[in-house]
Amino acid sequence: MNTFIRLCLATAVALGTALSAGEPSSTSLPPYLSGTDLFVAGSTSEIGPENLFYSPQYPLWSDGAEKRRWLHLPSGTSIDAAHAEAWEFPPGTRLWKEFSIGSRIETRYIERRADGSWQYATYIWKEDGSDAVLAPTNGVKALTTASGARYSIPSEAECRACHEGAAVPVLGIGALQLSSDRDLHTPHAEPARTQQLDLRALVARGLLRNFPREFLDKPPRISAATPTERAALGYLHGNCGHCHNDAGPLAPLGLALAQDPSKGALSSRNILQSLIGVSSRFRASSANTPTQRIVPGQPDNSMLVLRLRSRNPLIQMPPIGTYSVDAEGLALIERWIQHDLPTHQEITP
Repeated sequence: MNTFIRLCLATAVALGTALSAGEPSSTSLPPYLSGTDLFVAGSTSEIGPENLFYSPQYPLWSDGAEKRRWLHLPSGTSIDAAHAEAWEFPPGTRLWKEFSIGSRIETRYIERRADGSWQYATYIWKEDGSDAVLAPTNGVKALTTASGARYSIPSEAECRACHEGAAVPVLGIGALQLSSDRDLHTPHAEPARTQQLDLRALVARGLLRNFPREFLDKPPRISAATPTERAALGYLHGNCGHCHNDAGPLAPLGLALAQDPSKGALSSRNILQSLIGVSSRFRASSANTPTQRIVPGQPDNSMLVLRLRSRNPLIQMPPIGTYSVDAEGLALIERWIQHDLPTHQEITP
């Protein structure tokens, strides 16, 4: 760990609730990760048995960081799963997501309060792994990992920008993401692990109510013409759909990339219709840049590809949270556009 991160952590320990000069985090949050009840008492490595491990089949790219995730529901409660991709979580729900690049860097935490609101926090791991310290609400920018890569700790506002653009602030948990029919062609696919939550496990534990029976009989999957298209649509769902959907603040853009398995093939059709043959509202400074979101067979003339390729802050997508291009994800999208994507006429009803 570099000197700058050490100084941040030293400051955090001294102040208890801040990592560097800046706005302190909410006083309602524990100053250390161990205070959030993720671990068994006295440990910062053994996860408490009441905290359930899960892994979405379409993970979000975060500059190559490896992740582990856990969900905690208060005793006697359950999730209302009537809406496939907009589950309603009870007050007291807690979620953690650990990021590692060689060693643990940060663990992000969200909790639903008694009044139904959500609070967000990030904890930065000490070099010795003894605990993680609460970051300030304005985050920590431009850190450098042991491998020399740039890295940043998000601010609370950045957390809200991603999480609260979706139907519910909990990302990566829903009928599609936890389907047992996992797509192993997706970039950075994480194979199912022992005791990992999926839909059947949640139902067996009594943790889902109002869950559509058809999803147990036939686990949800993305409707697609080819395995490449299924993986590409899943990648867009996991990396873009929480902001680009038909119900959030960006709905007026008419770019809906979030899958709704309850709609079956219509969901994928709607996504394709919002991409193919549609003029992009984004305009780059160069006169030679693409004007359409996607041109089938022409990734170089597709605005989606331009924005995924760039890490210019004025152009890149996603707009925050990454410093490096996801080469594997980009290659998938380019391959899909080049070889698998139907023409606009083929998807028009």
